[in-house]
Amino acid sequence: MADYHFVYKDVEGASTQWDDIQRKLGNLPPKPPAFKPPPFVPAEDGDSKSKDKAWIDEKTEEELEDLEDDLDDDRFLEDYRKMRLAEMREAAKIAKFGSVVPISGSDFIREVSQAGQDLWVVVLLYKDGFPECQLLLRCLEDLAKRYPATKFVKIISTDCIPNYPDRNIPTVLVYNNSAVKATFVGMQTFGRRCTSESVALILCQSDPVLNDGHSGEQSREAVLDGVRKKFVERVVREREEEDEDSD
Repeated sequence: MADYHFVYKDVEGASTQWDDIQRKLGNLPPKPPAFKPPPFVPAEDGDSKSKDKAWIDEKTEEELEDLEDDLDDDRFLEDYRKMRLAEMREAAKIAKFGSVVPISGSDFIREVSQAGQDLWVVVLLYKDGFPECQLLLRCLEDLAKRYPATKFVKIISTDCIPNYPDRNIPTVLVYNNSAVKATFVGMQTFGRRCTSESVALILCQSDPVLNDGHSGEQSREAVLDGVRKKFVERVVREREEEDEDSD
């Protein structure tokens, strides 16, 4: 005959009178609190969320493109969607560069000669261990951050031009639409105490090489005006710092 065992289990958290007495005497640990499940919270339905500017701001570029036909009944949101898309695309375009990118000889045609229509490319020919190259590189790195719509690259001089003389470095080449627009050979072009502003003025002597990405197509004069303004602001700032130090 089968042997059946029955195990009685009380309601979770329940306690007998004997257990309560033993707990008062300290013979048993405190009774654990009864389990309470967390309150039910239904998952948020994206379609039921109120559609406003904040809702549009949360969307990615791809999601905004998918909404193209969903907001026809709300002219305000549709116009705002288009504005946000334009802002995202412009920001992506501006953020395309922003630094001096190292390239090799095999990269030159792709990265420089075929860089893109109407794109200005500044190429630094340099070698490690030359103080003049490091000084000019620091200036170009600063300009690359200020003008992220202009492409800046650097390449070891002899990787670009075999047997290129060290006496000619640093050398800067300026490209646009696959053509060399300017060549600056040696540090004497920029001066041994060159600054980012003085380098910018030289780069823009003939063409509007520098582009911050916010002002669209600019003439050489407009770019030079902007560079001169930054140059004056820097001089004033340095003079103010000198006056503070002297006090």
